[in-house]
Amino acid sequence: MKQDFFKYQAQTTPHPLAMEISHANGSYIYTTDGKKHLDFVAGVSACSLGHRHPRVVQAIKGQLDKYLHVMVYGEYIQSPAVELSKLLASHLPDPLEKTYLTNSGTEAIEGSLKLARRVTGRSQIISAKLAYHGNTMGSMSVMGYEERKQAFRPLIPDITFITFNEDEDIKYITNKTAGVILETIQGGAGFIEPKKEYLKKVKKRCEEVGALLILDEIQPGFGRTGKLFGFQNYDIIPDIIAMGKGMGGGLPIGAFTASSAIMDKLQDNPKLGHITTFGGNPVIAAAALATLQELTESDLMAATLEKEKLFRSLLIHPLIKEIRGLGLMLAFITPSAEITNQIILKCKNKGLILFWLLFEPLAVRITPPLTISKKEIEEGCQIILEVLNEILNIKK
Repeated sequence: MKQDFFKYQAQTTPHPLAMEISHANGSYIYTTDGKKHLDFVAGVSACSLGHRHPRVVQAIKGQLDKYLHVMVYGEYIQSPAVELSKLLASHLPDPLEKTYLTNSGTEAIEGSLKLARRVTGRSQIISAKLAYHGNTMGSMSVMGYEERKQAFRPLIPDITFITFNEDEDIKYITNKTAGVILETIQGGAGFIEPKKEYLKKVKKRCEEVGALLILDEIQPGFGRTGKLFGFQNYDIIPDIIAMGKGMGGGLPIGAFTASSAIMDKLQDNPKLGHITTFGGNPVIAAAALATLQELTESDLMAATLEKEKLFRSLLIHPLIKEIRGLGLMLAFITPSAEITNQIILKCKNKGLILFWLLFEPLAVRITPPLTISKKEIEEGCQIILEVLNEILNIKK
């Protein structure tokens, strides 16, 4: 299987971890060699309720017995997609009420960018340096990291980059700007939270010049920060929100949400302003609906803040310089990229799954399922501390 993996399946890096998966359940992933791995990554924030959550599995099985794909998005009334969109609206502030379901987060970003241009009639998009919004051409165009983009240029024109959390740069938002796209919490850059009032100042400027504010909630979204969406921690309402990852309980999905007045612009002039064949797929929508129901009917979101406190109380070590993030969107910072690599690889060998961040080589990602128990947190942190002590002793 390993030989076939490298021969037939396209790779994204020269050295993938290449763990051969047998099965997964709850907070654990099992490999074909019989080893059990505690998962502190959750599929890079995608498995909000852990692996094979019973409510999600039941919803998938129930929909399988009814129908699968029947028509391209938006033509037929399919109850899982309608119920999901309605429930989302009930947990979002006005005027965010109408949702366009897509297949992934990056497709949600593409739709959001198109919508901002369609509504305003302008072309300029402003993004942040070190931003990550996906890897399709539009999303890559607003990625604020040239090293990842240069091989694929030319990209979409009329993109301007500002520095996240820098008030002085807000002046670059003008009456030529269609939209400003920001991650509510910068992910690839190292889990950077917005400073107090920063997002409010950006929104105020957008309102003054007639631009739309797009917030990328693909990583913070779906309960990871103690609220359903990260922006709800900062007393701000964007014009458009993009979501994905943790939305589907482990299945591929994305969406973008706006007011009816804004979203309806995709219906006409031109018709089919945004179109997708499999967006709103009934099986995936059923899984997402079950995920959203579980998150909003339980105490899982509020518990993320208590679990964050536990992580911060346990992960105290000379090789941990700081812990960034909010709730269960955390990353600890090490003294060097070499130490980061050692931690991730050594923990993997001891049965704990950690991972890197895209643009910050000093960061170790901790984004476990929201369902993780305190005992499992303690178990994983003990492994991290053991590995840190091993590395520290070698350095001495």
